[in-house]
Order: sequence, then C-alpha cells, then structure tokens
Amino acid sequence: MNVLKSNGRSSPIRIDLKLIADMIEPGSRVLDVGCGEGELLAYLAETKQTDGRGVELSMSGVSKSVRSGLSVIQGDADTDLKDYPTGAFDYVVLSQTLQATYRPREVVENLVRISRRAIVSFPNFAYWRVRLGLMFTGKMPVTDTLTHTWYDTPNIHHCTVKDFVETCRDSGIAIEQAIPLTRGGNTMTLPATGRLANLLAEQAMFVLRRPD
Repeated sequence: MNVLKSNGRSSPIRIDLKLIADMIEPGSRVLDVGCGEGELLAYLAETKQTDGRGVELSMSGVSKSVRSGLSVIQGDADTDLKDYPTGAFDYVVLSQTLQATYRPREVVENLVRISRRAIVSFPNFAYWRVRLGLMFTGKMPVTDTLTHTWYDTPNIHHCTVKDFVETCRDSGIAIEQAIPLTRGGNTMTLPATGRLANLLAEQAMFVLRRPD
C-alpha cells in the first residue's frame, strides 16, 4: 500500500491513514481500535495534538506503541468496547480490522455509541478482481488488500460495500460520509454507496454517527 512521509517524521504513514487524519479535528479525543504499532496515533499527536488512546490485540504492537510513548493497551474489539462509556471519544477509528472481528455488527454499534464520529475502513470483497478470481480459479482470492490464503487468514467476516451499507441501515446508524478507495488508499470519484463503488472499489471508508 502507498505511503506518505510527513514533515518531521522518519517513518511513513499510509495514504488511507492520512485521509483519516485529515478528517479529525485538532485536540480531539481519539480511540484507535486495532491500532497496530500506533502509526496513526503518533501522526495525530504530532499534527493535530490529539488526546489519543489505542487498543491492540497483538502484544508486539502494544509494546512498540508504548515504547514510542503512546497510550495503548492490549484489548479485543469484540469483547472490550462494551466497557467504554457512551460518548467517551470524539472519534473512534477502526481501520482494516472489521473483517477480523467475530461480531462485526456489534462492534460497529459500540463504535458509534462511544464516539461522536466513527471512521471505519475495510477491504471490499465485491471488488471486481475478487469476483473474477473466484469465478475463474474456483479458489479464495488473494489480492493486495486480501493478502492471506484461506487457511491462514485472520479475516473471518468478509464484507462488501453493499453489506456494510445495509448493516448500518438495519442498526439505525447514520452514514455521514462514504469513500470508495483504490488499493493504494486513494479516493475514487464514484457514487459512494452505489453499484459502481461496490464493483470498482478495492476498499472503502465510512464516517458514521449515532442518529439524531
């Protein structure tokens, strides 16, 4: 995936994470769920002076984040989000993690409960190359965004743009913004929740909120 270098940073940041960062207001309270090694949190602290927290399942990710001076704890989106109080954060981010959760609908419902805005991104399993790969090879596809073979993948709930839109509707969650993305994380000029986005976007990003 493409990366950008930020002024003053020795390490790169993914283009899609930069897009998320651009949505977040300076000084906000932010929770990054599945934060990895804390790249987004570090970037936000540097550029937006946010009050950032992170939750990460892997101990190696937690350890590296803490060594970098970030406030990150080990936790599981499926079981731990329910313990956060309602409205605790301005933004909660779940980037490229939804498909690896056991109860994705419950996870998304908790995201919008504990935050003013939830930003969620995931690989789109309805992407046309995925469809063709499955049709012509008869095997689970491996792509730039779905990089694991079927037997070692952490992804247990593959999702499409259409699936996600319908799930938000069924859960009464408002979609404030929907952004189709290329494999590199660049935005696409397509109707965000229509058939073309479901077919042509390799991944997607959504900004969600509780209904008024």
